Amino acid sequence: KHIEEIATKLKELGFVERVEVSKKFPAQIEVTLSYDAHGNHKITDVKRISKPGRRMYVGTTDTHSVKNGLGARILSTPKGILSDREARKVRAGGENLFEIW
Repeated sequence: KHIEEIATKLKELGFVERVEVSKKFPAQIEVTLSYDAHGNHKITDVKRISKPGRRMYVGTTDTHSVKNGLGARILSTPKGILSDREARKVRAGGENLFEIW
């Protein structure tokens, strides 16, 4: 469920074109990446921040933008999976999962 919410958030941000979840056991998620008009991937790079050995948390004031607003930071908050913009808007902090641009 957690991974499905992250994939849905990436679709809302425009990095992913389509997300499909199979209802069979074991559940599988099929993700189609988005491309720009020139045929290039919209995802240039991903930087994982929080890892199982070291969880990284940010407060409401520490959620700054990524690449001057061209990228996004994905947070796991008590209000669900949020991007950095949404977390600043609702003033929520949480686990800093990764940055994508």
